[in-house]
Amino acid sequence: MKPLVLLVDDEDTIRLFLEKTLKDEGYETFTAENGAEAIEIVDRELPDLILLDLKLPDISGLQVLERVKKEYPEICIVMLTAFGDIETAVSAMKKGAFDFVSKPVNLDQLLFVVEKGLESQRLNRELINLRRRIELGFDKDYVPGKSESMRRIYDIVKTVAASDTTTVLIQGESGTGKEMIANFIHKFSPRSKKAFMEVNCASLPEELLESELFGHEKGAFTDAKNRKLGLLELADGGTLFLDEIGEMSMTIQVKLLRVLEKMSFRRVGGTKDLKVDVRIISATNRNLSAAVEESRFREDLYYRLKVVPINIPPLRERQEDLFNLVRHFLDKFNRKFRKNFREVDDGAFEKMIEYRWPGNIRELRNVIERIVLLEDDEVLKEEHLPVSIGRNLSAGDQSLVNRIKVAMNKPFPDAGIDFEDIVDHLQAELISKAMRETGSNQSKAAELLNLNRDKLRYRLKNLDFKEE
Repeated sequence: MKPLVLLVDDEDTIRLFLEKTLKDEGYETFTAENGAEAIEIVDRELPDLILLDLKLPDISGLQVLERVKKEYPEICIVMLTAFGDIETAVSAMKKGAFDFVSKPVNLDQLLFVVEKGLESQRLNRELINLRRRIELGFDKDYVPGKSESMRRIYDIVKTVAASDTTTVLIQGESGTGKEMIANFIHKFSPRSKKAFMEVNCASLPEELLESELFGHEKGAFTDAKNRKLGLLELADGGTLFLDEIGEMSMTIQVKLLRVLEKMSFRRVGGTKDLKVDVRIISATNRNLSAAVEESRFREDLYYRLKVVPINIPPLRERQEDLFNLVRHFLDKFNRKFRKNFREVDDGAFEKMIEYRWPGNIRELRNVIERIVLLEDDEVLKEEHLPVSIGRNLSAGDQSLVNRIKVAMNKPFPDAGIDFEDIVDHLQAELISKAMRETGSNQSKAAELLNLNRDKLRYRLKNLDFKEE
């Protein structure tokens, strides 16, 4: 898509001359001769850059600058000023203007500043996207896999990345690293300098997902007070990652199919087709082939998405990768928590090999993080592992577990259960019992629970424990 530049100047000759110059350089342009018209165009068209004269017949350029920056801080603004207004132009830069160009305009200087401003805007958008990914917990960890299956996958990633436009469907259980593979494809591709945008299709209702993907026009619905660019526009030239695409509604599936066929779309409430150049990578933990057979996913879209399918095996099927992953996470969390775990003893590693890891790499990461945070040792031992991974229980512990199992023989209620609340409640009950029996002596309570004192204090704090 061509960068959109709005030129605001009340002098017809300057406005027409600069408009022609910008169009000759490949920019799409709009013009306005006063501040009110400029603001109206900004609200309607959302330009990438504004060339804004300081002196306008109705309101000042500074007032327009302040209004635009308040509503649309991402828009780049370059001020046009007469020689005697340099001080005012500097003031405009303090209020958010990118730069200023003096009149009479030197075209080479103007085009250079415009190019610099647009590049600055692009980098700023990428920075916003990067911050967003960090806030969402995006993890760039890469651990070379020893298993044949992962070596094949990394070979496919490098080949697909070079193809630039090929769509990819990544399939695998939750926690296997689908997002990481999508990021690798983008990173190794010619698109790596452009944005990598992502959205989880299961996390948003249909209306919000549609607006997130395609954007919307001002007034498209009740809360649409301003135009919003969708992820397709923000990913232009780059990559759009659609996680959990199996949860996408049929309505949005139809619109996505059109994007794949024509590389064009309309914003919600829009009437103009917008062209983009985007690679689409999708991921799912569902069986999309079965969903197609059950008419829950469009067959034509399915085959468009899976030009190259990548199937990531679960961790239990590539045990030869387990040690490298454990070592990687130990190093990572040693640095984070300033601990010194150097190795894993044979008993602990044997239990980890036997465990099926239903949460895959994400579960392994969480287990190692919790151990490094709560334990003070140089060796990860079997006793550090959660009971779920198969650590041997004492006779008393096993008796308690057996009583809990008896209590669980009743079927689940129709409405289901609140797993987290029940586990937290059981943990709180056990800690409360230990605290009561020791007269709230944390050291003795920790001994009864076979926890170190710091570990007990951490749990007391998390449970917001209050003495009875």
